[in-house]
Amino acid sequence: MSATIAAVLFGLALLFELIGFGIAGLLTPTTLALAGLIFLALHLAGYGSATGGRRSWRGARR
Repeated sequence: MSATIAAVLFGLALLFELIGFGIAGLLTPTTLALAGLIFLALHLAGYGSATGGRRSWRGARR
């Protein structure tokens, strides 16, 4: 879930950069990219996953 949010934020940041849109100091491509990086870091840390951050590194078969 957090990876999807990160992808949307990165897409919005790219779109805003291409069209030159930004609300001064509040909503700029840089702030969207940084928010995307935060959500990407949360995803890589295991938060927001379907397993609730608990992963088993063992296989399904023993």
